Amino acid sequence: MRKLKLQVQMTVDGFVAGPNGELDWMWISPARDDTAYNKVIELADTCDIILLGRKMTPGFIEYWENVVDNLPDSPEQPLAQRMVNMRKIVFSRTETDIKGRNLEVENGDFIAAIKQLKNQPGKDLMVYGGASFVSSLISADLIDEYYIFSNPVAIGNGLSIFKDQKVLKLESSVTYNNGKTVNKYLPL
Repeated sequence: MRKLKLQVQMTVDGFVAGPNGELDWMWISPARDDTAYNKVIELADTCDIILLGRKMTPGFIEYWENVVDNLPDSPEQPLAQRMVNMRKIVFSRTETDIKGRNLEVENGDFIAAIKQLKNQPGKDLMVYGGASFVSSLISADLIDEYYIFSNPVAIGNGLSIFKDQKVLKLESSVTYNNGKTVNKYLPL
């Protein structure tokens, strides 16, 4: 059975975005660390489908397709290729057609759809966001592995993915030279 993995960037005060979805705090964090970046690629390579919430999809698609199409010398090119070429499923109650390469829209019951995907053969599934979609997945107990990239920055207020108490088991923790920590948690 496939696992659903969550990979998320988070501030030390527990937010995945600013109050209005701002992600500017990610770029004020310390410099890029190739070892941490390679961890992101390693995790992506364990999956063959990306699950996305409707609200974050336009920015995600625009960003990664721009890197692939217009920034051939970007150090993000290896990850961008994966993000663009991998199958993506966007879950939406309101949109039926969202533009993007290798992208499809799922309008049905997300719990049933994800359970069905988990039972199909293939690599694992990855979810990167958005905040409300991930919160719904956590509340429905669909996440099998949590990879929380804790950034050494606090923003004071923002969007959280945890709406209820959730007890998790710390499986591993790695701190990188740029101050980021990647904690892998499993649900109990």
